[in-house]
Amino acid sequence: MENYFKGRHFQKDIILVAVGYYFRFSLSYRDVVEILRDRGIIIHHTTVMRWVHHYGPLFKLLWRKQRDTHSQSWRVDETYIKIKGRWHYFYRAIDSHGLTLDFELRKHRDYQSAYHFLKRLLTTYGRPDCLVTDQYAGTLKAIKQVIKDGLLVKANHQCSKYRNNLIEQDHRLIKHVLVKSSGFQSLRTALKTLSGIEVMHQLHKVSQREPSLFGFSWSQSLIELLVQ
Repeated sequence: MENYFKGRHFQKDIILVAVGYYFRFSLSYRDVVEILRDRGIIIHHTTVMRWVHHYGPLFKLLWRKQRDTHSQSWRVDETYIKIKGRWHYFYRAIDSHGLTLDFELRKHRDYQSAYHFLKRLLTTYGRPDCLVTDQYAGTLKAIKQVIKDGLLVKANHQCSKYRNNLIEQDHRLIKHVLVKSSGFQSLRTALKTLSGIEVMHQLHKVSQREPSLFGFSWSQSLIELLVQ
């Protein structure tokens, strides 16, 4: 784990606390700086921002390597994220237990975006017993293509507004963390930040399936992610 923090001016515990606060709660960079200042740690908000952009993709990479098996009933949907004043689309997939399968940020909500996301999802996990989507035309066209590619069986696809409520509610928990954010200025930095938020959200969801006496500890969960 030490290699992930080599060359940093601050100790790993301080870095993990800073990025953990930002990824877990609806806080701005300045809020995190204020919390740390009350604990005798003086840093600049741009330092926290650089940590977030660096460790978000790292957490995503480690999470992808350690993903557990999931149920074979999936929900796929997209939500809106504003970047530099323009709407972009955050494609997400979860299983019937609410656990995250995959996510991807795209500039457009169209056939190409949906197909790219579905193809990677199905290539990674194989064919599900049930794949639930909405009735958006671009998504349905992408479904037809992955069926032609042999990645999905037509009988296993369902369009259901109500069965997709699970992922709609899950979107809200992700976007809640962004409430106090000053907004994203580029697709690249948005994806880095969303990667950390998504992984933190997944760690929390996993902990809810195995509740402990003391509840969820995001700092301990991050340490376990880094050392495995």
